[in-house]
Amino acid sequence: MNLTWHIITPEYPPQPGGVSDYTRLVATALAAAGDEVDVWCPSRQGEVADVEAADGVVIHRNFGDFSRSDIRRVDQMLDQFEGPRRLLVQWVPHGFGKRAMNLPFCWWLLSRARRGDRVELMVHEPFLEFTKGFRRQNAVALVHRLMTIILLRAASRVWISIPAWETYWRPYALGLKQTFSWLPVVSNIPVVSDPVAVKAVRSRYVGNEDSLVGHFGAYDRDNTSLLVAAVAPLIGNGRKNVLLLLGRGGERVRDALIQKQPEMADRVHATGALDDVDLSVHLGACDVMLQPYVDGVSSRRGSMMAALAHGLPVVTTSGRLTEPLWAESEAVVVVPVENVAGLVETTRRLLADVEGRGRMGRSAKALYAERFDVRVIISALRDAAATVEGPKEPGF
Repeated sequence: MNLTWHIITPEYPPQPGGVSDYTRLVATALAAAGDEVDVWCPSRQGEVADVEAADGVVIHRNFGDFSRSDIRRVDQMLDQFEGPRRLLVQWVPHGFGKRAMNLPFCWWLLSRARRGDRVELMVHEPFLEFTKGFRRQNAVALVHRLMTIILLRAASRVWISIPAWETYWRPYALGLKQTFSWLPVVSNIPVVSDPVAVKAVRSRYVGNEDSLVGHFGAYDRDNTSLLVAAVAPLIGNGRKNVLLLLGRGGERVRDALIQKQPEMADRVHATGALDDVDLSVHLGACDVMLQPYVDGVSSRRGSMMAALAHGLPVVTTSGRLTEPLWAESEAVVVVPVENVAGLVETTRRLLADVEGRGRMGRSAKALYAERFDVRVIISALRDAAATVEGPKEPGF
């Protein structure tokens, strides 16, 4: 059965971002499965709206900054396609303009649903939290909840990147019987098999007796603080460990570390932004990945998915958003987020256990193939499309 998808996203390559990369992977995989796929996204900065085709996907860069006029334009363009249309919305509340408070966009989706279109939401992030003393953030958080109420009225199905988001969103269904389905993110870094290139990377950073500890992430403030707390006892004091910070933003972290502890200058390295091939090779050069998250490892973390897909042993943290599968699997070692000393000691033990690292790497790759590979995601989307569901008693 061939299906037709209209994917609405706040970003799409060459625009950078995790949602951008995720949407491209899903769109191209749906197209490869034989479906017709149209992506609707903002135009590139400084360029006029345009339509292009790539990898079997038609890309409509017509959403501008998601203003009312942009929404009206896209509304008219969508009406030219045969209905009812299936709209798959990549939802992050801060992604659709109007300072993260685009209520008109949400009302528009509800109007499309009332006209017969099937609206499905992929919730990457739910909403801002209320924070004592931050009045503007709390105002935005309130609007996010109003947006959520409207979206749940529009949606025939809600896909969530982690199961915890159902707990966050279900109260705002206000009694509406809504379908929530788990749809983890996938790795956006294709695995490259090039032992010669991997060996060259290792020789650039470590000697024969040294261990290479990798970290890959967005280097946001909270997760970086947790990583930095583990670095000094792991890398310093003449230890035979080297830290490699992969991806954009790692240079800033490296510079801050060395400024505080100049003796680590030759033990901490940062690659900066890399293309997919180079990033894959650098991942393959690492002995262990150190991936702490302040809210705990979860299936919304693309950096974790990249490590699993590459069959790398990972030391990570458990927290409020961590799913049970991580502790149940043998693919990663999980340490409570507040236990920095445990994070360090676990990483040391794993670096010394070559056989254990091999077992973990094989388990990581198997877990990824079974639960997170893009083929699993596409199968879930297409199977669900065969059923017709919608919110009961739509209210307003």
